[in-house]
Amino acid sequence: MNDKQIILTQEGLRKLEDELENLKSVKRREVAERIKVAIGYGDISENSEYEDAKNEQAFIEGRVLTLEKMLRNARIINNDDIDIDIVSIGSIVTVEDMEFGDTMEYSIVGTAEADPLQNKISNESPVGKAILGKKQGTIVEVNVPVGIIQYKILDIKK
Repeated sequence: MNDKQIILTQEGLRKLEDELENLKSVKRREVAERIKVAIGYGDISENSEYEDAKNEQAFIEGRVLTLEKMLRNARIINNDDIDIDIVSIGSIVTVEDMEFGDTMEYSIVGTAEADPLQNKISNESPVGKAILGKKQGTIVEVNVPVGIIQYKILDIKK
């Protein structure tokens, strides 16, 4: 079974490594202490603190495994790899909504670090797919649930 390659920027790599380190060095200790305290309360069969701590421990261990797998399968996009002539992963793209005239700036990232609230959109999202590989000045059509939106690519930078 092939594991899917995870595309990350340097910033995305750093965030995942930091999260993994925090889970291993801080969160594991905290939850182990919570389990120890909960066991001290007596009968664990009806001990909600123990149950909560064990559930959190399971979540942490699952997340650790997920992060380790992601990092093993990571392909890092270096700043030098980003071409400002066309939209690629790692690009920061300014687009204009052709209907309303609004401009937005998006960072194109892999799915692992997509965060629409931070304007980091995945290369696999509708907008990401539509603008990937396009040049400045190009007008693209994006199929979204409410119909088709046209964006003009105003600027591409690193």
